[in-house]
Amino acid sequence: MAHIGQMNQLSVVKEVEFGLYLDGGDLGEILLPKRYVPANAKVGQTLEVFIHLDSQDRLVATTDKPMAQIGEVAYLEVTDVNRTGAFMNWGMPKDLFVPFAEQRVPMEKGRSYCVYLYMDLSDRIAASSKLSLHLKETNDNFKSGQPVKLMVVSRSKMGYTALINGTHLGLIHNSDILQPLRMGQKMQGYIKGIRPDHKINLTLQKRGQEAQDELGMMIMAVLEANDGVSELTDKSSPEDIFKRYRVSKASYKKALGRLYKAKKIDITHEQISLL
Repeated sequence: MAHIGQMNQLSVVKEVEFGLYLDGGDLGEILLPKRYVPANAKVGQTLEVFIHLDSQDRLVATTDKPMAQIGEVAYLEVTDVNRTGAFMNWGMPKDLFVPFAEQRVPMEKGRSYCVYLYMDLSDRIAASSKLSLHLKETNDNFKSGQPVKLMVVSRSKMGYTALINGTHLGLIHNSDILQPLRMGQKMQGYIKGIRPDHKINLTLQKRGQEAQDELGMMIMAVLEANDGVSELTDKSSPEDIFKRYRVSKASYKKALGRLYKAKKIDITHEQISLL
């Protein structure tokens, strides 16, 4: 069966002058207009297509891929705002509709927002920037320290909310932010911990013994590549430390302390050096 708002593998059942008809199962035969028909396509062949509604709300197929499908979050630009809501460019001929009731903040033309794509009660593809209405915010068997894929979706006084593995929402606290972040940015992150209310705290830094061991090896490698000397000490600025190692100053100082106790390096105000 074909699914509206998603990519589908559908077989060609009929060829006509203006395109091909595909087997949409319970949705019936769906037209793939001629301009989207691949070269040498024929009856019986299976094609990968996206099913959506055209400007007259008729089901239609395309071989073009949208910027997002139903059930996904994407960072999209508003192309227009009228009395019914906002419209966003999502790579399809017909812009994506965002009702006023589904806008976390009033949307403005020319600005971009993170939105979740869903099917509304009229079976039309729509979007919402109220992500918490559509995604989980509480723990679903995530473990502290677990690596996850993140996407920055909104900002608050406490920090940045991020999409976790495409399914959940978590918070990167201001105290854990060591670099500028932007809306829609995708990155590797980690589960920092689960709060008493079961909501999820995130961090962009690997934590624990493994992280310290990796940082220690990086510091040793830098020293060995620079004649055993580095001017990046425990007195250096957080910005300089982050630029080199992508870690906080606290983590860097802790790693230096471990190497010093292990008698692998010497530390002065001006430099660190291999022993």
